[in-house]
Amino acid sequence: MIGRSLTPFWLSSPSRFAGIRPSHARWVLALLALLLGACLTALATPGPQPISHDSGISAQDRRADDEADVMLYESIVAGVRAGGNYYAVTAAALRAGDYPLKPFVTFRLPTLAVLQAHLPQPVMIALLYVLAAAVMVAWFARLRGAFARPPPRAIALILLAAGMVVFVQSDLAGFHEIWAGLLVALSLALRKPGRWAEAVAFGMIAMLTRETAALYVGIMAVMAFAEGRRREALGWASAIALFAIVIILHARAVGQVVHPLDPSSPGWSGMLGFGFFVKTMGLSTALNLAPGWLAALLIGFTLFGWAAWNDALALRALAVFCGYAALLGLFGRVDTFYWGLMVAPTILIGLAFVPDALRDLVIAARDRRKITVTRLTK
Repeated sequence: MIGRSLTPFWLSSPSRFAGIRPSHARWVLALLALLLGACLTALATPGPQPISHDSGISAQDRRADDEADVMLYESIVAGVRAGGNYYAVTAAALRAGDYPLKPFVTFRLPTLAVLQAHLPQPVMIALLYVLAAAVMVAWFARLRGAFARPPPRAIALILLAAGMVVFVQSDLAGFHEIWAGLLVALSLALRKPGRWAEAVAFGMIAMLTRETAALYVGIMAVMAFAEGRRREALGWASAIALFAIVIILHARAVGQVVHPLDPSSPGWSGMLGFGFFVKTMGLSTALNLAPGWLAALLIGFTLFGWAAWNDALALRALAVFCGYAALLGLFGRVDTFYWGLMVAPTILIGLAFVPDALRDLVIAARDRRKITVTRLTK
């Protein structure tokens, strides 16, 4: 029997689980329990080394230990600003820092470094804040119709801000994932049925900023095709094709500055599992301030919340989160936890959809009503 659909609690329209069959509701609750259990594996998953607080070393040395990658990017920008060729400067910086130079993906695309080299630092910081504000405004517009009253809307925006705490730190402006993660978040918010050109454009910029954004664009192409939106799918696919040309040119340029004896990367087959994705989400958001077990459970609930929002955007967002969960779980290493920044800005919004979804599931699962058929004869 199909249960009675309840009036939404926070949402403006029923959750995906409203009116679900009791047997199906129990299965969903069981899967939720399994998801939460899988999230708790993050407690046993290795993570990056904690930030050092040794008072015996100078602030400059501490920064060198804790933000080596940021300092690497800053040195590359300084070299390009001084008139150096990006690829020659990057090769020299990687060698000086004892970083691998093979394969070619160890070199970031020159987009961000060249832009930073030609713009004053205050302008770059201002652009970062403008981009973060644009993400907030775009998601406010996108979520405004999802909630019935102002309080839950405000909670959703607070959760968005909690996912963006790392992205408004000016000392991380040289980090490619900071920019690419915000661009992915903006692209996702701007995509609407029949209006996808802006989303594709920002997705393309995200890929040119950080190559791992190609996974987001690929997922959006597949989802558009699955929904029967052929023109949109072609738009996303065209962006990937253009990006492939850029990558080929990038690889050729890297090959001209790499020497045969330069070190190679240890590879990307960490196989750290789903718990590593959960841990990176905690480290990349305000959940870093919560106890590990609580942060892990909240990440599980936020994925559940995205699955509960009865909107096509929610399914796309969930597919993107699952894609990056697979990327981090299969190929991430402890020192590449920052890949999680690609999806961190928006993930916590899912918690705002949990109250309606849990209520609908629990009430449906407890429904023991039966239909009695009485045959009348004359």
